[in-house]
Amino acid sequence: MYSSIYTESKEMYDELKEWRRELHKTPELGLELPQTVSFVKNKLTELGIPFETKVNGNCIVGYLGSGERCLLLRADMDGLPMFEESQLSYASQNGNMHACGHDIHTTALLGAAKLLKKHEQDLKGKIKLLFQPGEETFEGARAVIKEGILENPKVDAAFAVHVASTLPVKTIAYGTLTATSVFGFKITITGKGTHGAMPQNGIDPINVGVTIYQALQELIARECAPSKEVSLTIGQFNSGTMNNVIPETAVLQGTLRTFDSETKQYLITRIKEIVKNISKAFRAESKIEVLTDIPVLCCDEKRNEEIVKALNLMNAELKIISGLHTTGSDDFAVYANEVPASYFMIGAKENSNTIYAHHNPKVCFNEQVLPIAAAVYACTALDWK
Repeated sequence: MYSSIYTESKEMYDELKEWRRELHKTPELGLELPQTVSFVKNKLTELGIPFETKVNGNCIVGYLGSGERCLLLRADMDGLPMFEESQLSYASQNGNMHACGHDIHTTALLGAAKLLKKHEQDLKGKIKLLFQPGEETFEGARAVIKEGILENPKVDAAFAVHVASTLPVKTIAYGTLTATSVFGFKITITGKGTHGAMPQNGIDPINVGVTIYQALQELIARECAPSKEVSLTIGQFNSGTMNNVIPETAVLQGTLRTFDSETKQYLITRIKEIVKNISKAFRAESKIEVLTDIPVLCCDEKRNEEIVKALNLMNAELKIISGLHTTGSDDFAVYANEVPASYFMIGAKENSNTIYAHHNPKVCFNEQVLPIAAAVYACTALDWK
């Protein structure tokens, strides 16, 4: 049966491509995805799959199968607030971009839904099809869990895929310690504004911010063993509006990522100490806000191997490799923290000399991944017992 699923999925290629391109044109952000949700609801309705909405109508949950046990299949739907430079004929024109492939994930799960509806009698349990908002902002998973996604029926395991622009098509990667935790933070420094020609009359928050920035980089270089695989990035530094005015405030936003919870807690404490003490030394005030706090994505080894066996039966040509271990992150980790879960990366590398990574305005994904990803979702569901 699994090989026939792959054949049927390939026969859907043109349809999947059409769906994906429609979604790619209109990326939406965070927890507000009205157009994307409308598209998914229409397709599920056409397929005769019952569904409900959550998160103020911005999340869709479809239902298939019957039985006591339940598997959750998750696809994230949101894009990024960046202008697309891919030069694709169907590139987004609304100032946002599907630069992480979530349009492909959504399409693939819809494709799997069509396959599973056709083979619903072969399912050995209940399947929840979760089309989730807010992954890029790390808000979606917790919002959906808060509204009971893991209950009624109770979810026994979860599965998700993610495309990879740097992996060749037909390559699938998986692992156990798959992705890092995320601690996102915002530092607000308050100084004393003054004329730029008279700095002695003020307290310069930019100067304080620069010192804090440098100290945070040194924190990683001098207090973390290289083997700990830690990254700390300040991705935003905003302050001032004029070249001759020392402003009142400066804002830094950053992300801390690690695979080790003890290291994470140590560094969070040190970040707070550094910000507090440097600010005090320069007579400024500061505060730290927690923006995100997502655990390490730990996948279930037994579930992984069961899925790999099924995928090998589905298509022996797939190159399935273990050891996926990346400093990227995904709020799918929140589900994996609650139930046994698996997370597989599927190759979508373009046939080009220039390959861009995710979150780059020029990144492109090979659409040949669409039937593969749809079949992986479907095969995983049919193998679930």
